[in-house]
Amino acid sequence: MKSLMSLWTQMAEESAILCHTSATSDINTVRRRSEHEGLSFFTITLPDLGKSTQKWIDQGQVGINTSFSLGSGRLPLFLGGFFSRVFDRETGVLLDEPDIESILAIRQLTLLFSKISLPCSSARERKAMSDYVECEQDVRRSDMELTEEDLCEFQHISDLLFREVFTQMDRDVYYGQLLPKHGPGAVADGLTSNGKYRLRTWTRRLEEVFPSYEYLIPNLHFREELDEVDILEPGDEMPVKVISVPKTLKTPRIIAIEPTCMQYTQQALLRCFLSAYRRDELLRMLIGFDDQFPNQELARQGSADNRTATLDLSEASDRVSNQLVRRMVSRWPHLSKAIDATRSRRAAVPGHGVIRLSKYASMGSALCFPMEAMVFTTLIFLGIQKSLNTTLTKKDVKSFIGSVRVYGDDLIVPVRHVSQIVQTLEHFGARVGLDKSFWTGRFRESCGKEYFNGLDVSIVKVRQVLPSTIADVTGVISTVALRNQLYIAGYNRTVCWLDKLLQGILKDFPVVAPTSPVLGRVSFSGYDTQRMHPSLHSPQVRGYVVQAKAPIDPLGDTGALLKCLLKLESDNPQGVPDWIGLVPCYRPGTARNEPSLWSPAMSQAEQHLERSGRPKRVGMKLGWWPSF
Repeated sequence: MKSLMSLWTQMAEESAILCHTSATSDINTVRRRSEHEGLSFFTITLPDLGKSTQKWIDQGQVGINTSFSLGSGRLPLFLGGFFSRVFDRETGVLLDEPDIESILAIRQLTLLFSKISLPCSSARERKAMSDYVECEQDVRRSDMELTEEDLCEFQHISDLLFREVFTQMDRDVYYGQLLPKHGPGAVADGLTSNGKYRLRTWTRRLEEVFPSYEYLIPNLHFREELDEVDILEPGDEMPVKVISVPKTLKTPRIIAIEPTCMQYTQQALLRCFLSAYRRDELLRMLIGFDDQFPNQELARQGSADNRTATLDLSEASDRVSNQLVRRMVSRWPHLSKAIDATRSRRAAVPGHGVIRLSKYASMGSALCFPMEAMVFTTLIFLGIQKSLNTTLTKKDVKSFIGSVRVYGDDLIVPVRHVSQIVQTLEHFGARVGLDKSFWTGRFRESCGKEYFNGLDVSIVKVRQVLPSTIADVTGVISTVALRNQLYIAGYNRTVCWLDKLLQGILKDFPVVAPTSPVLGRVSFSGYDTQRMHPSLHSPQVRGYVVQAKAPIDPLGDTGALLKCLLKLESDNPQGVPDWIGLVPCYRPGTARNEPSLWSPAMSQAEQHLERSGRPKRVGMKLGWWPSF
């Protein structure tokens, strides 16, 4: 609490200097209220004011926030010096030329701690689980209210958008051209990262589309090992495991951990989808999966010309109905069967037992993100079709390139159709977060970037509690990143304060380039050179680097062979093994009369059979490292 108060004070004083006002009374208010309200004042109360302010800027008029009293006019007394440079003091109306620095300052001072990772209270976790179950009931009710006409219209737009992609995927499923993958994350059945390659649990639904003899063993020479495979009937399948992970002090993030067999085959369909998607030029312009910049750029343009709106969906993935997904792929029987087979039908929810799911999938499924993106894109164009009162064609869809863009639950849509789009989304079960959706004024937000009138008003946020000792490795790493982000943002006084804090913790804290692996101070004036590398003759500094080792998880026998073969297939889509083209050489450590094919990549492959998975802990190592 003390360190967060000190950081807020530094930022308030520096922001006041930049905006030519005073923050003395604001600092006293924060100190007094934080002593009485605790950490929740920084992480809940202040962010609520920040979110209200964003909406006021969008609507052009100050509204009501019950946590802060008004001054003599229409503006909040708290941060009044900043608010008066953005809104008229007497009427509360947005000024014709509001001060951009003051908008930045208000957002920075209210939202600074909005994303700090802290565990919630048990009561808030129980509430989050109850909300998950209630959301499931909402999806079920929405399904019942949809008419056949609604579903036919939805299917028509979906076919218009995704016909080529689904046709290619259906063909790949039919011919068995799918490549599965195990990830490093947790699974419901508790298998380790390498232990997943010894998977011996399958389901009857998967067996019909993904035969175990093709996916669980390297080839048919090992078919006797299939006797150990337990094929589960639908009623005996393992449910997804619903858990909470820290997000903010206000609410945790709810995710679902999939069983290994489901995640394994979901990854196969995901590869298949991405391959087809990348070949579709139109879809690449409408939907994004790995690049947020197009959404951010459209949000910036929309804040300047008011042509596009930004919409944010609440509980986005949990409100995508399985009925819509099934309808979307119903014309492609092989794909439809594969998608259904890889979907978990039940979830184990703490405090609520095992429930049957009407949603397609929660966060945790490899197919959750692409399926929700396709459903939301379909609903956007269905809303546009209703707004235009005409049947859309492919040519019509192409005309909306540059005004429609979907990245997960961040949606860019045309302002002139926004009312009908919002209505359509909610009619089909989605919930538009109106406090984070903007289309009225000149404020826009998408994919972590905020803009006002074409100008970037994005802020820096604290992600971890500030550290007090070097033992708090996560806190140190996060605070170094915070320091460098604030330096780039121009908060020099606050950066000096953080430098003193970090120099009291780290033995060495040099000036480095942004590309250096060292935990150091980024500077526009260059970087330190404390010595030259003895053999490479490149500049080095003494400092700490982050080290994270994968846990020990040895894998041998059939599982090791399966992993290596899958890796070869993944690294070489054309099926050309890594060793083709290598000349015979001698592997280090072998006798001179034992030639073998060897490359550095093969030694790395050996290591991943010894260690695998996400690191359980992160450490730091002091030494000499590159300055850039």
